[in-house]
Amino acid sequence: MAYGDISLTASMRNVLVSLQQNSTLLDRTSERLSTGKKVNSALDNPASFFAAKSHTDRASQLDGRKDSIGEAIQTIKAADSGVTAITTLIETARGLLSQARSTTDTTALNNLASQYTEVLSQIDNIATDSNYKGINLLNSDTLSVAFNEDNSTNITISGFDATSTGLSIGTATDSTAIDTSAEIDTLETSLNDALTSLRTNSAGLASNLAILSARDSFITSLNNVLTEGATKLTAADTNEEGANMLILQTRQQLGTTALSIASQAAQSVLRLF
Repeated sequence: MAYGDISLTASMRNVLVSLQQNSTLLDRTSERLSTGKKVNSALDNPASFFAAKSHTDRASQLDGRKDSIGEAIQTIKAADSGVTAITTLIETARGLLSQARSTTDTTALNNLASQYTEVLSQIDNIATDSNYKGINLLNSDTLSVAFNEDNSTNITISGFDATSTGLSIGTATDSTAIDTSAEIDTLETSLNDALTSLRTNSAGLASNLAILSARDSFITSLNNVLTEGATKLTAADTNEEGANMLILQTRQQLGTTALSIASQAAQSVLRLF
């Protein structure tokens, strides 16, 4: 049936239009109360909707960067664990040299040389095993980390060779390699230099770890700011919307009553029969 096929009185049509408008407002208020947002689509407020979407999109992208930063932090921690273990082994090697200084027994010196060689082998193993997700900063690998959504700010962390060869630690070339003070001094000097190198490189790792941790905290704070900004642009005042709902429901009831009153003029025709 086409609109207008049924003739309504002017008063009934006015009331009907008012009821239709009120129903639209009721639907909008119900949506705002259920979602907690006053802007649910671009139709509600294009400027606020797209500005809020920009904030939330950026926050989502930065969340991805936080994941990468977290993995980078774990990579550095893996390297740091390796440095700690290697430092312990170097101290063990120094202890073996101290024992070698205090004995002239050939069998004891041979055993000490064998133990020294094994310690160096374990240093190499630890340096090789100190990887995280395929990246090993103790094997001269590099790690690049992006800090923002377009990769315009980033950091590249360079690893170093923490094997006995990379640290230039002297080796016991044969079973009598540590049987003289001069040979022991040479090996001990190489161990001391290795410790210095480890401390220097470890300080670099610690500095990079501090940078990554600071960036991680910054991104968390920035995400909160972006989310809060998006919320302020789109969030509904539930107290206000609740009050709106009450008054709209009241208007709906009054409109229905008004429509009933307006229809009485038409109903009066029935009294003629």
